[in-house]
Amino acid sequence: MSDSQHFLLDGEEVPFTPGQTVMQAALSAGRYIPHLCYHPEFKPHGSCKVCTVKAGGRTAASCTLPAQSGLEVESATEEMNALRRTLVQMLFAEGNHFCPSCEKSGNCVLQALGYDLGVTNAGFRHLFPDRPVDASHPDLLLDFNRCILCELCVRASCEVDGKCVFSLSGRGIDKHLIVNNASGRLEDTDIALDDKAVAVCPVGVILKKRVGFALPIGQRRYDARPISAQALEDAPRPSTQGPCNACEDAP
Repeated sequence: MSDSQHFLLDGEEVPFTPGQTVMQAALSAGRYIPHLCYHPEFKPHGSCKVCTVKAGGRTAASCTLPAQSGLEVESATEEMNALRRTLVQMLFAEGNHFCPSCEKSGNCVLQALGYDLGVTNAGFRHLFPDRPVDASHPDLLLDFNRCILCELCVRASCEVDGKCVFSLSGRGIDKHLIVNNASGRLEDTDIALDDKAVAVCPVGVILKKRVGFALPIGQRRYDARPISAQALEDAPRPSTQGPCNACEDAP
């Protein structure tokens, strides 16, 4: 398109349309920027900072950085990936993540991102937070120990499901996920198995009961293909020949 606008990502031109962020434009163009809390169905808000890039000599979260003509963005550099590895290591150290015994193993975005970035250990002293497990609901289990504070379940429950079942409480190191009602128990909410909030959790916090390990480890989403390939496959892309299948199929 002659009137398209471009910015540079690691020295290569990436087209964008006005209103897109650097992350959105990159994924639409088939260029992967590592990310964790970004989801194509929700307005980006930069919770985790894993998608940090250097733009114009300054660091910024690419999921909230507006694409601009002439912008020079660095992403696939050792400096940026080292920063991302540190952020992922901190998330592993701050929560209780025991991948070999987790039902979400192979479907976990945090785990897959760790593999993609070459993270082999937490790198920090584990905090082992004392967070409860809520098994009160007949069909769902909440393991707060694995929460990474991405806020996707909070936003999905309010913006899509219209129920606002979840919320975040506290500040700083004490910030944590809660069930947003007087009892603080999931059984006292109207959450349903088909709610978007149940499906959107990137880690093993919200789990369906009685279906554990129904799909064997080794045959799961990120077992066969790395997260970078999955993210590009899921990215919404413009089409001039009909509906955007990727937009319809994105989780």
